[in-house]
Amino acid sequence: MNVLTLTTLSFGMAMDAFAVAVAKGASERHPRLWQAVQGGLFFGVVEGMAPFIGYCLGKAIESWVQTFDHWVAFGLLGALGVRFIYGAVCYDEKMDKQTNEQQAEQQDRQEQTSTSNIALMLITAIATSIDSVVVGVSLAFLDANIVLACVLIGLATTIMATGGLYLGNRLGASFGRYAMGVGGVMLIGIGVFILGTHLAEHG
Repeated sequence: MNVLTLTTLSFGMAMDAFAVAVAKGASERHPRLWQAVQGGLFFGVVEGMAPFIGYCLGKAIESWVQTFDHWVAFGLLGALGVRFIYGAVCYDEKMDKQTNEQQAEQQDRQEQTSTSNIALMLITAIATSIDSVVVGVSLAFLDANIVLACVLIGLATTIMATGGLYLGNRLGASFGRYAMGVGGVMLIGIGVFILGTHLAEHG
């Protein structure tokens, strides 16, 4: 897998964290850049580590699926893409609005307890990184450079999450769902490209 494909994959994966970050940023009355960077780093570091876990799991079972590993990679990326698109289409805007209102009401108290904010951000980052574990499994079957993949995914997520947190109140929470849908299309496209390339080379 070349650098361009890995970069595209990285930004596609980052859309999930971006959608969450935009929703969180939309609830902030006066977002501060340093807080957005801090949150973005939380997302980026966790999201960057997750593929390595999946990669190790994938290598452990690689011998069992070696004859159809590219189909597995295609299936995993395709399934993630469909999940992203489904999440975008079935986005509950009313529920998200209620959540943002509750977050806004509690913001003053949360600002006084930075430890609570950090813990919440870390939990959210871990939750959004589960998909990256799945991607790591697929990368194990594609002989990808996992170190480069982790760095690119972490960097892309940091950039996108920081932007989402800082610009969320300007973009609006619903903007995140469109980004998530785009991410889903990107993941499916990469899966099709990988499978098509493999079939063209091996018949």
